[in-house]
Amino acid sequence: MRVSALVLRSFLLGVASGGRSMTGLAAAALTTRPGELPGGIAALTGAKARGLVVAGALGELAADKLPNAPSRLTPPSLAARMLAGAGSAGVLAARENVTPVGYLLPTAAGAAGALVGSVAGARWRAIAGGYGWPSPAAALVEDAAVVGLAAAVTRR
Repeated sequence: MRVSALVLRSFLLGVASGGRSMTGLAAAALTTRPGELPGGIAALTGAKARGLVVAGALGELAADKLPNAPSRLTPPSLAARMLAGAGSAGVLAARENVTPVGYLLPTAAGAAGALVGSVAGARWRAIAGGYGWPSPAAALVEDAAVVGLAAAVTRR
């Protein structure tokens, strides 16, 4: 895969992580073959790790609908989403067997995408609320967009 395509896919996976932080990592883990990743991140493709990541993603999808869910734009939440975007992009880069230096652009793009996705998701929820949409309905639309984007970007 060309570097530009990898960086674009990494950015888009980061956008998905900005919407739901665990979704990008879950999509990357589920679409990566066991043994395909190097070193310490190879464990991500194991059955237990995949189960934990998917459970985390599903839990986040449910928790986001709660009325007391914190804003994704608070510094700790935003930082976590950016780290998730960078980590998800790192899995994509590892799948492509890039050199260690080759991780820099995809992971930076993943973090930047998560920032964009976080702001866009918060803006979507505010706009939908302004039109009278109940928050859970707006969140479900966002869920569909995030899961669809993560699935499209990580498919083989």
